[in-house]
Amino acid sequence: MTASSASSAATRDILRAGLGHTIESVAFPGEAKRFSGKVRETFIFPNGKMAIVVTDRISVFDYKIGAIPHKGEVLNQLAAWWFRQIGAIGVPHHLVDVPHPNVSVVKVARPLPIEIVVRGYLTGTTTTSSWYAYQNHNRMICGIEMPAGMKKNEAFLKPIVTPSTKPTEGHDINISRADILAQRLVAEDVLDKAERYALQMFDLGQRVAKERGLILVDTKYEMGLTEAGELIVVDEAHTPDSSRYWMAGSYEARLAAGEEPESLDKEFVRRMIIKNGYDVKNAASDPKQFMTDELSIAAGERYLDLYEQMTGSALQPHVSNAGEITAVLQKIAG
Repeated sequence: MTASSASSAATRDILRAGLGHTIESVAFPGEAKRFSGKVRETFIFPNGKMAIVVTDRISVFDYKIGAIPHKGEVLNQLAAWWFRQIGAIGVPHHLVDVPHPNVSVVKVARPLPIEIVVRGYLTGTTTTSSWYAYQNHNRMICGIEMPAGMKKNEAFLKPIVTPSTKPTEGHDINISRADILAQRLVAEDVLDKAERYALQMFDLGQRVAKERGLILVDTKYEMGLTEAGELIVVDEAHTPDSSRYWMAGSYEARLAAGEEPESLDKEFVRRMIIKNGYDVKNAASDPKQFMTDELSIAAGERYLDLYEQMTGSALQPHVSNAGEITAVLQKIAG
């Protein structure tokens, strides 16, 4: 057995041992405003501090389909790593501190009612994807006409900005810049800055990914306004939950062969549950039945691999529990 295969086997053993100890919810007995998302639990305390707990839940096609061991700490620490890179190029963000592998202390901000999605390639599997729009909406997405004659997974000449709304229930919906302004969802100067920040971050992300043998394909950014009116990046940045990554080494050959690129993100999970029989168009399907233990372990390996490849250092999984996280939140709350 090679050192690499031994390491991989050890990682799988760690992930298998963690199957019964995933962080899916966190209790907080004290006073706090709580907001529960698909993956994150957000707490705003009376002392004005705000904390985000990143759970091990995984969501695909806007449905929670189960949990992946150690996924939360990978996302939280990878997001923190990226926020430091983003701050270095002058884009303000919400991160203040990371007191626990699954927990971040952040600045309070009022989220914009839209997400800024930046796409570098013609691809995707959902009805909001550029590939779906290319085939079904006359090459139009968010008021942008994509070039004729492209094939799936081919790069655009330059990245395109395609916002989406964030409904409280249901799927995200693509929206044009003109409609955002017409509906007065975001002021024009704020939208201009959000788009500028997004393109700056995407350029950085693509350059860093290229250095690591990866392709940053597309990503979404969430931003918000602080009480002082400053626009900052919130939620996460360039994680495998918010971004699509491909392996650069095999991309050209697979594109030429008409094969899907090797992915290093949760797109792998989307494809696997479809292969296992999940019907994306049937909302009555029970997605949890398709998230097997083996798929959870395989997905966990992808998350850990991406962290190591992106940051250049291995993540030592932290054996945690919800009670430990609750104790951290109590310290933050004072």
